[in-house]
Amino acid sequence: MLRQVDLTRSLDKATYEQQLREWQLRLREMEFRMYEHRIPALVVYEGWDAAGKGGNIKRLTETLDPRGYSVEAFAAPKGEEREHQYLWRFWRKIPKAGHLTVFDRSWYGRVLVERVEGFCSEDDWKRAYEEINEFERHLTSFGAVVVKFWIHLSRDEQLRRFLERQEVVYKRYKLTEEDWRNRAKWVEYSEAVEEMLVRTSTLHAPWTVVEGDNKYWARVKTLKTLCQAIERRLEASDDEDEHEGEDPRRKGKKGKK
Repeated sequence: MLRQVDLTRSLDKATYEQQLREWQLRLREMEFRMYEHRIPALVVYEGWDAAGKGGNIKRLTETLDPRGYSVEAFAAPKGEEREHQYLWRFWRKIPKAGHLTVFDRSWYGRVLVERVEGFCSEDDWKRAYEEINEFERHLTSFGAVVVKFWIHLSRDEQLRRFLERQEVVYKRYKLTEEDWRNRAKWVEYSEAVEEMLVRTSTLHAPWTVVEGDNKYWARVKTLKTLCQAIERRLEASDDEDEHEGEDPRRKGKKGKK
């Protein structure tokens, strides 16, 4: 699947700035409509090291009302988090009705880094596919919009970004020995990503693979995809309201005494 991704896709700066602004304003409008309809939205970001997740999230949230969204970043579990089932710490951060939450990394660590690095047993990560699908089904049954992005990079582009981080003083903190160690396991991680995409892309919570070699393209694609997903959910909500009609439960029962 990943080998079929067209990483040559790109936008020039002028087109990028125009489309970025257009979709940012559209998402801001969606944010208020979500609040009115009490619809929660969860955006999950996964991707290669140096794929540009942070910059992408920044552009996605740039024009939003800060009262209506939050960004949650997840690293290795520690303290109390290690004493619970692995999904527990994510349940605590899911968005409430009418709000948008962005997850920078997520429960997919169980079938990616924990699988590849041996932080959990083979039985644990194999069982996790079903657990994750059920977890996401619970969210969508609640009425949430769940949008999942895998930001994909070529190996050459990742190396270029790593070397740039070494050279640019204010970017050096982003590059660690762990990044180089993960890069050395590119084949193992690719296999894990492929299986993750196949086994957890569902009708209610599909994956969107984002071509990430060009950051302009990636930023616009994530914004556009999220807006369209929320819009579909809002249209469904409008249809539900129309079909409810004069439901006495909504206006106070006027039936027999």
